[in-house]
Amino acid sequence: MRNIDGIVLAGGSPGKGEILGATTEALLPVGGRPMVTWVLRALQDSGCIERLVLVGPPELSTLAEEEGVYWVLAGSSAVESALNGYRALEGSRWLLLATADLPLLTPQAVRDFLERCLKVEADLYYPIITRQSVEEKFGGARRTYVRLKEGTFTGGNLALMRADALMPCALQGEKLVKLRKSPLGLARQIGLLFILKFILGRLTLAEVERNFSHLLGVRGVAIITPYPEIGMDVDKREDWELVRRVFDSATFLGGG
Repeated sequence: MRNIDGIVLAGGSPGKGEILGATTEALLPVGGRPMVTWVLRALQDSGCIERLVLVGPPELSTLAEEEGVYWVLAGSSAVESALNGYRALEGSRWLLLATADLPLLTPQAVRDFLERCLKVEADLYYPIITRQSVEEKFGGARRTYVRLKEGTFTGGNLALMRADALMPCALQGEKLVKLRKSPLGLARQIGLLFILKFILGRLTLAEVERNFSHLLGVRGVAIITPYPEIGMDVDKREDWELVRRVFDSATFLGGG
C-alpha cells in the first residue's frame, strides 16, 4: 500500500480547550509541546505518510507551518473537516485520518497498523484494541468498551480509507449521526436483531463488519492492534492528566 496521505482532525469540541487551559484542545501542553505536535510527528516519523494536512481553527496555522504540514480550516463537523482535508490533498489514493488528541501515538503504532491493513483487501480499515491491552499498559484509563463474542474492545482514533470512499462514507455517516436521537429510525437502519445481539454481547466481529460495510456502502474491516496508544484520546481532564503522567515516566520516553 503506497501513496498514503494523512489528515489530522483538530476541530475539537467547543470550549473543551478553554476548560483545560488552552485556546483550543489541540494546543493543550503535553510533554512540553502542544498535544497535536505529537500526533503530527508520529505520522511523519512513521515513514508511511507522504503529505500531511492539519485541519483546525486559525490558531493552528502557525504550528502547521512550523511542523512542515499543510493547514486548512476545520468545518462545522468532523465529517466536514475530513472533506476539507481531502480537498487540500488533490490526487490522493489513500487517506489516514487521525484525531489531534492522541499525544501517546507513536511511529511504531502507525506502522504496525498500516502493515496489518496490508494483509486484507478493503476500502476502510478501523483499529480496535482489546480491554486487556489497554489495562496492561494504561491501568487507570477509562475507556468505552463493546463486548463481542471474540472479546471486549474499544475503538481507536485512526482510520485508513481509499480516498474515493471518503465521500460516500461521509454522506452515509451524516445520515446515521442525524438518526442518533431517533431510536426507531436507527433501528430501521441497523436492524433490530443486530441491536438485540449487541445488547446481549452475542455479536461477532464479522457481523459488525458486514453490517457497517452495508450501512456505509464500502467494504470495512476492523484491525485488532496491540498498541493501545491508538485509542488513548484526551477527552476530559482525567485523560489529560493520565497522558501527562505517562510522558513523565521513563517507560514511555524510553520505549516510544
